[in-house]
Amino acid sequence: MLSVFAIEEGERRRETADLNRHSQAMASAIERRAFTSSSYLRAGAALFTTQEKIDADLFRRFVSELRLDSDYRGAEGIGWAPVISANDLPAFETRLQSEWIDDAKVRPSLSEAPRSQLTPILFLQPDTLRNRRALGYDMYSDPVRRAAMDEALRSMRPSASGRIVLVQEGSEKQGDAGFLIYMPVFDGAGGQRRLKGFIYSPFNAPQFIEAAAALVNSEGMAAELYDLNDGKRTLLAGINPVGEQGEMVEREVNLANRPMMLVVRSGQAQTLSSMSMVTLLFGIAVASLLMLVARLLTQQALEDRRSINWFAEQNSIRDSLTRELNHRVKNTLANVLSILSLTRRRAVSLDEFAEGLDGRIRSLSGTHDLLTQSEWGTTPIRSVIEAELASYADDADHTVSMSGPEVELAPNDALSLGLALHELTANAAKFGSLSRPGGTVTISWERTSEALARVDWVESGGPTVGAPSKRGFGTDLIEKIVAHELRHPVEISFDPEGVRCSLLLPIRERSEFELRKANPAAHAH
Repeated sequence: MLSVFAIEEGERRRETADLNRHSQAMASAIERRAFTSSSYLRAGAALFTTQEKIDADLFRRFVSELRLDSDYRGAEGIGWAPVISANDLPAFETRLQSEWIDDAKVRPSLSEAPRSQLTPILFLQPDTLRNRRALGYDMYSDPVRRAAMDEALRSMRPSASGRIVLVQEGSEKQGDAGFLIYMPVFDGAGGQRRLKGFIYSPFNAPQFIEAAAALVNSEGMAAELYDLNDGKRTLLAGINPVGEQGEMVEREVNLANRPMMLVVRSGQAQTLSSMSMVTLLFGIAVASLLMLVARLLTQQALEDRRSINWFAEQNSIRDSLTRELNHRVKNTLANVLSILSLTRRRAVSLDEFAEGLDGRIRSLSGTHDLLTQSEWGTTPIRSVIEAELASYADDADHTVSMSGPEVELAPNDALSLGLALHELTANAAKFGSLSRPGGTVTISWERTSEALARVDWVESGGPTVGAPSKRGFGTDLIEKIVAHELRHPVEISFDPEGVRCSLLLPIRERSEFELRKANPAAHAH
């Protein structure tokens, strides 16, 4: 059984490798053939731009000089469709009838589909009865063709259309799917240029993909070509259908400025190979022993490799954790030292110093708890506010109102916001709206841009507020330390109705703060 499994696994991998090789070769052939066609159209556009009039002889000579080879299989030729207005229609039909068909008319007619701009087909080489069916057809009246022409005009390069049925097919219900490649032709240069028309190539999709498959000798494999438009797949053509049970490879190809998907499937039956059958019938004993030993050795090598990778990953994670812890400790100690320095300068007694230092350290500790719960990822603004005002949120004597969208903060910014809220809460409890019953604190936040959020603290219902006679520690901490950490100024105003404070905080996405494995070459924090 091990022998059969190994053989079948090898066959499957070989089949997958062949499938990948053929799909890559077929995708390259498709893109190469589209590039060749685009080159012909570019050459025609360059020639016709310099010509005052494009007549049948000029167009015929141009196409004959191209000497289209076998790589052009699947194409119905090269055509020319001038851009005309409704007023030019009688003159165009007269010209069409004089050069090609006596009773030729532009279709659909203006009465069937009123429009001001038309792009009818005037020439299509080679001149066959099949191609003559397309003469006079206004391609701009069809939305799929019109979209491709507009894209070619916008990008100034050959552009393919979506799925259509060529006019040459005669019947849209029975005809094969196809597509067209357009290249705009202009009269003049610069700002004075005028759109003359479009040189284009029509393609029969089944013949096009069959020709690409023939170039890479992909016998026994099925292939399907899909048009990709607005996330939807539309089948253009397929060859050698085998159902959906075989191995499959998908490759996105660019066909004249339009994304398409090539799907290649294996045509081999899902049965045991002849080697597997021989192994089962005649060599099961010896082959099983040999394959068992080989399998064990391979498994041991894989396990050793996984162990080495696991140890390397653990070592990388440990190094990252060490650097992260060192950085966090340094930041926290820097904040503590700043708080200690400012508290010591403002305190007039040891008790006042200890009380102020205790409250601020506890605030830092509470915010650290939040960051630990989020594994030092991003922290919601609401969580920081609730942690700082928890003792007043359910207090019947006071009202605490919080409102705002879901906004995530980086760890350092969450610590800075916690410090600012602690100082504002302590000030409100001593002198502001939280110092008497009926006082209200309203905290709201909103996004001001994709990268910034604004937090507003508003007090009301407290004692009348007057301008402080001297700057307090809380004001210095918020306006200096917090503003420096947040990299944005903080606005504090002492209105008579109550203190107001506005802070701007950088917004962070959650994924930016997930722990990553260390890069040996470089480490960026």
